[in-house]
Amino acid sequence: MTGKGTICVAGDADRQTGAVNQPLHLSSTFRLTESAYRAIAEGRGREASVYTRWGNPTVGAFEQKMARLEGGEEAVAFSSGMAAIAAVMLSHLRPGDELVTTRELYGGTYSFLEKELKRLDIRVRYADCTSPRDIASAITPQTRLLFFESLTNPLLRVVDIPAVAEAARQHGVPLAVDATFVSPVNQNPLSLGADLVVHSASKYLGGHSDLIAGVTAGTRDACREMWQRMTHHGGCMDPFQAWLLLRSLKTLHLRIQRHNQNALAVARFLEQHHRVAEVWYPGLESHPQHHLARHVLQGYGGMVTFRIDGTDRDGLAFMRRLQVATEATSLGGVETLVSMPFNTSHSYLSPEEREAIGIGPGTVRLSVGVEDVEDLLADLRQALDSL
Repeated sequence: MTGKGTICVAGDADRQTGAVNQPLHLSSTFRLTESAYRAIAEGRGREASVYTRWGNPTVGAFEQKMARLEGGEEAVAFSSGMAAIAAVMLSHLRPGDELVTTRELYGGTYSFLEKELKRLDIRVRYADCTSPRDIASAITPQTRLLFFESLTNPLLRVVDIPAVAEAARQHGVPLAVDATFVSPVNQNPLSLGADLVVHSASKYLGGHSDLIAGVTAGTRDACREMWQRMTHHGGCMDPFQAWLLLRSLKTLHLRIQRHNQNALAVARFLEQHHRVAEVWYPGLESHPQHHLARHVLQGYGGMVTFRIDGTDRDGLAFMRRLQVATEATSLGGVETLVSMPFNTSHSYLSPEEREAIGIGPGTVRLSVGVEDVEDLLADLRQALDSL
């Protein structure tokens, strides 16, 4: 079996020219041939170079590499993570259908469920993401899709994908997993029983905070349906973004190793600081699902969430005293980013609603980068000590 590091690095050479790196194909259209006409007539337009919204050689190279990294038959690239998520939802759900998920989701996903799916007369049933039994009990004869995140945003709760996948199989319902927080290095949901995996490629796959993209991987039939959604809705990946992603994937396995190491050291430091009331990180033995995390993850990731012993104002003061970490949204880049859910990812919820799902005052989310960990710890220490 080829290792993930080898998959990340190898396979980009151009067969026609021998170039070590995949060429960037910036053409919107391609010369038609008899084989291309046959592909179009047979509904296989994606397999021929016809029009970049349908498919592009550079984008195709990225899709092939992602399919290999995730162990899927195929992959489909999108213009953003939300475009990928929307395609997954709309490929499986019709008016009158039901989706089973959790309220502990990325804010953009939750907004799509509440504002778009409900408008299409699609019912959303919410379950406790940490309880496979609760998830199974939420499935009804109208359920057509289960959708969960490997690690929830921002409290890093761990979903028992094998158990949820078993419940999905028993009811004949596909399971889609957003694995953005873990990357293909730390987890492959398809190997754990999921039917589809989705990533916001803007995060760890890109890794440098310089692109917006999304991708899904799974069976050939499922990807064909999502490709059709992508072409109909226009959310195709730009070839330059695909080229940047191919460049970034060459170091994904190395970056994730450093993210894992730094985040664990940061989490352990925060757990001991007197101004920190709680720390959420699946690599800590204090995490309530640490045992499960050891079973379903190959690494614990670069995200650390903690609650300062104080108010949201104290959290803001802490962030603005940091000198190495940058106060910004998003995650997964080589640089350490810090934000607070109350005014970014979960600003759509009231204080009471945030409290109900465990996001108390002073909650801070760290996307731990690959800097020297001693500098990160010193930066966190001086900012906390100054409160």
